[in-house]
Amino acid sequence: MTRTFSDTHGFPRADVTLATWRTAPYNVWAFQNLRDLVPTAEITCAKVEPEEAIAADSIADAAIDPGIDGISKVSDFLRYAHTDGLVVMRDGKIVGEYYAPHADVNRPHVIFSVSKSLTALISGILEGQGVIDPDKPVTAYIPEAAGSAYGDATYRDVLDMRVSLDFEEAYLDPNGAFARYRRATLWNPRDPGLPSETLPDFLLSLKKAGRPHGGKFAYLSPNSDMLGMLLERITGVRFADLMSELLWKPLGAKNNGYVTVDAVGSPRTAGGINITTRDLARVGELLRQGGAIGGKQIVKPAWIADMTQNGDRQAWIDGGSELLANGRYRSKWYQTGEADGSYCGIGIHGQWLWVDPSTDTVIATVSSQPIPINDAMEKDTISFFRAIGRLAL
Repeated sequence: MTRTFSDTHGFPRADVTLATWRTAPYNVWAFQNLRDLVPTAEITCAKVEPEEAIAADSIADAAIDPGIDGISKVSDFLRYAHTDGLVVMRDGKIVGEYYAPHADVNRPHVIFSVSKSLTALISGILEGQGVIDPDKPVTAYIPEAAGSAYGDATYRDVLDMRVSLDFEEAYLDPNGAFARYRRATLWNPRDPGLPSETLPDFLLSLKKAGRPHGGKFAYLSPNSDMLGMLLERITGVRFADLMSELLWKPLGAKNNGYVTVDAVGSPRTAGGINITTRDLARVGELLRQGGAIGGKQIVKPAWIADMTQNGDRQAWIDGGSELLANGRYRSKWYQTGEADGSYCGIGIHGQWLWVDPSTDTVIATVSSQPIPINDAMEKDTISFFRAIGRLAL
């Protein structure tokens, strides 16, 4: 007897809509099948090579002590964090891996704001080629940005989240500017009482806040979609094709990914990239090796050194973030500021790419956490990663 969608997932497919896809229980399916809900553009690898997962008990049963109540094994944390996929690399080799019963090694998963970090890598590659000057004003590349919040901002302001923007990152507000933003990206259902707009329309309508650019760190996702708009305008190439040619193929990614796009094909580079957990880990390994893989230099070491060392500490303090006590932010990557030199990309609902150069460890996780932001769980996740780094794998 054939199993229905409801038999497999516990709810009918018709219940997963643009209004529900980010909420539990529907997100467990939707985060791995986003192209069924939103238009996408393919990010192609050189050759698709389906992979076999290693035994889950290779790491799930490992004993750890992250200092979190009730957690003494890796599997305890995976359940706690609603983890769909985990890949641990040590010195370039996969030494631990886990996939939830509903997940698969070859299935792309939305990585939400880790997309920002990958988009910045594309920018860094182009900067290394001399195509981009991050000190130039945004209007040098997009003249029609004059009159918007970006009219007197620099490309570097966009990279470092230091644009003065009159906008609130309110994930759960159904009526404010963030909901309007998601409608423009086709992530939320259209409101028939409001005019339709594209993502570029939305970005160029944003106004400046009452402070100068280049000041405090202010995490606002539209900046990262503006980065995608800049990359496409500067090169004349679609973002998905840029990522394919500059990163995905040279990296040796084993599966195609995709990025969600709006009604005119504008990419959601702030949060719409979907890739496999293993390929996400390969990006971390590329960075750990100074931008080279297989003897091929993809990202210039100077860019990686700048990203890992030159975040503005005062801007981070002034921004008021409580996640990383000694943190900094540079080129859309978080620096922990700790002695081990670890840094990471973070996405809502539990997406992470963690690089710890002191232990030669890279950790990628994708998850279906029921709420977008959980401060306690984020801190626990960092403790978990540090415990994994201490394991003899």
